[in-house]
This record gives sequence, structure tokens and C-alpha cells, in this order.
Amino acid sequence: MRFAPHTEGDVREMLARIGRDSLDDLFGQIPEDLRLGRPLDLPQGVSEMEILADLGALASRNRSTDDLVCFAGAGAYDHYIPSVVWALAGRSEFYTSYTPYQPELSQGVLQVLFEYQSMICELTGMDVSNASLYDGATALVEAVNLSRTVPGRTRVLVATTVDPRYVATLRTYGAGAGYQPELFDAAAEVLEVGPDVAAVIVQHPNFYGVLEPVRKLFGAAHDGGAHAVQVFDPLSLGVLAPPGALGADVAVAEGQSLGNHMNYGGPYLGIIAARTDDVRKMPGRIVGETVDVDGRTGYVLTLQAREQHIRREKATSNICTNQTLMAIAATVYLGWLGPQGLRELGRQCAAKASYAAQRICELPRVEPLFPGAAFFKEFAVVLPRPAASVRDALIDRGFLAGVPLADAGGRALLVAVTERRTRAQIDSLAKAMGEALAS
Repeated sequence: MRFAPHTEGDVREMLARIGRDSLDDLFGQIPEDLRLGRPLDLPQGVSEMEILADLGALASRNRSTDDLVCFAGAGAYDHYIPSVVWALAGRSEFYTSYTPYQPELSQGVLQVLFEYQSMICELTGMDVSNASLYDGATALVEAVNLSRTVPGRTRVLVATTVDPRYVATLRTYGAGAGYQPELFDAAAEVLEVGPDVAAVIVQHPNFYGVLEPVRKLFGAAHDGGAHAVQVFDPLSLGVLAPPGALGADVAVAEGQSLGNHMNYGGPYLGIIAARTDDVRKMPGRIVGETVDVDGRTGYVLTLQAREQHIRREKATSNICTNQTLMAIAATVYLGWLGPQGLRELGRQCAAKASYAAQRICELPRVEPLFPGAAFFKEFAVVLPRPAASVRDALIDRGFLAGVPLADAGGRALLVAVTERRTRAQIDSLAKAMGEALAS
């Protein structure tokens, strides 16, 4: 297909309309020193058959989780995705969807998003959820924006064990919004929350997979009048108390684990849920259920507090879209899983991760980064040599063994174990790691 499907006659007519003789004349205002000054060195075009063969050869150089047994995590996880998820989410009615500005033409999508919001509220124990955000990191930014609307409260306290990429995203947004995240030790005996603190942010399970003393930290946040914000793992809530029960005012998460493939890092979806008191501060859109003049159930965009809909200075967020397709996949996945399935999945992750930690820490000179700490499906170990080199050696043995960390002088490895991993695979990983460390 031509990039610009205009004939030479079309181009001449357009130039004549604007009083230009040629394309060079059209771009004559661009200074000479800013122009390329030479023809682009592009190869000759090839046929569709040839380019597909070249792309296939290039793609075959990749290794996937079909080739490697995946024990990597740190925010993207190899959970099982049932066939029904993308059989439904991949229907053309859904994968071409955008913001349903005309509800009379978008009842199907609106109903799915209403179900998504309802499931997120039930999952988190919170009162209200929006119709998704970009990803977990930007969902946390929106939680901070919501919290900082209280007059006089501008500071943001963040536990050191929150995902460092989330903290980096907060720094980026905060540079323009007038705040910088201040780190605190979640294990400290006392957390001082002054009258200028807007939000206290804790990740539970944290970036290292460890469970945090959330109730104590959120109690300190509330004693100081600040919002308590929890970053959570959606699939941990089959075995862990939900954010609402722990005292969170806002709960945010990355939704990749809910039926979305790892996909080299995206697209994912951001989850956010809050209390009713903050509903008008929520970013994005909230879908509501109503009835029409004939008494039939219908769905509408109840709140649209974005800059596209109201005055920019009154908008809750400048994020202009959402992740509808990913949210639809999450809805199908949660519907397929159900409460009992969620509990069983959580039990399997926790039990298999515990077994994996035991087997790996039996290896000579391998020890846990946080001895005695409780964890969910992820844990960090300290190796006797740089973790990156061990990770690379295990790739040659068929394992994506984990994510190397900067902790312990670069010898820490973060290992994730989902329900997909078998006892045999865990035993094989421990054996292969022992061989790699001994070589």
C-alpha cells in the first residue's frame, strides 16, 4: 500500500490550490541546515511473500515461555490464560472499541465495563472503580492526584519496597505537579504522618513479594489525616485480605495477571478503586446502570471527569483514554475464575512459591534476601555470584529463572512462581541452578 495514496495529478491540484509550484516549494520555509540534504538510503522494495519470510526468520530468533520455563515476575507474570478469555475479548465488537460516547450504540461494551467495575469493587472491598487506566504505575499516579486534592496536603510518602518503576513514574509526574515522593521504611516501628501529608503508599505484597504490616501503616496514615493507598496483586486476594478490609482509601494494581498475556511488557491495564467519598475525584470514566423510558436496563457513562469533557482546570486527569480491551479480558477472566477459582489459584501460587524457596535455599551459599519473611508468589534470594550471570546461564538450560536485582551487590534474584509451574519444573530449576553455581 502506498503511504500517501495521491496521484501526481492530485498533488499538482493541491499545490495549485495553495499557490505552490512544487513540494520543495511547500517546504521552503525549513532552513537548509535542518534538511537532510541527500536522498534517503533505503533498500529496494520487496514483495509481501519476501517480507513475510524475512520477518518470520527474525521472529524465530526470539525465545518465549514456550521455550523457557518462566520463573520471572517483578510485575508481569506467567499465569494460565484460558481459551475463553480471548475467544470472547477478541471478537471484533470488542477489539475495535473506543470510548462509548454514544451509549445507544455501545450497550454491549458499556455492560462489560459495568461488570468489570463491579468485579473490581467486589475483589478489592472498595466502593467504586473506574473503567480502567493505562497501567499500574499511572494508576498510582492518579491515586496520588486524588489524594492531593485536600487543601494543605501535598506530601507523598512511599514505602521503599514499592516497585521502583512505580516510584520513578511518580517522580516524573510529580516534577510537574509540584511534589516528589518521599521514601520511608515500612518496617520501622513508627511512621510519622504530619498534617501536610496527602498520601501514604504501601505495596502489599511488596515488590519483593513480601507481605507488609499494612494495617499498622494505614492506621498511622489515618491518624495523620492522610489517604492510605495500597498497590496490590489482584490474584493475591484469593488468600489475602482485600485492600478495603486493610483500611485502604484507594487501591491500585496492574491488571496484566487477569487474563492478559505478558506481550513483552504491554499493553496492560491500570486498576483503581476508591471509597464513595472520593468518587468525584476519580479519573477517567465510570459506567453506571440505569433504565430507559420503557423501564429497560441500560448503561451510560455516569461520570466523565476528563479534560475532553469538562474544563481542563477542573478535570481530574489528563489521561485521554483507557484500556477497554484489556479490561474486557480481565472481566471474562474473573468471570471464568470465580470466587472458588480465585481462592484455589492463590493457594497454589503460595504453596508452590514456598516449595520453590525451600528447594533453592537448600543450595550451597544461597539464602533468602529477607529471612523469615512471609511472601505470596514471589521471593528474593541472594546468590554467591552475580544474579545476572546465573540468570544467563540458566537460559541456556531452558529456564527464565527470575529477575536480577541491585540488592546485595547485584547478587539478589527475584523469583516468581505461579500456578502454571509444576513440582517437577521447580525441582529441575533447583538442580539447574545448583549446576550453574558450581560451574
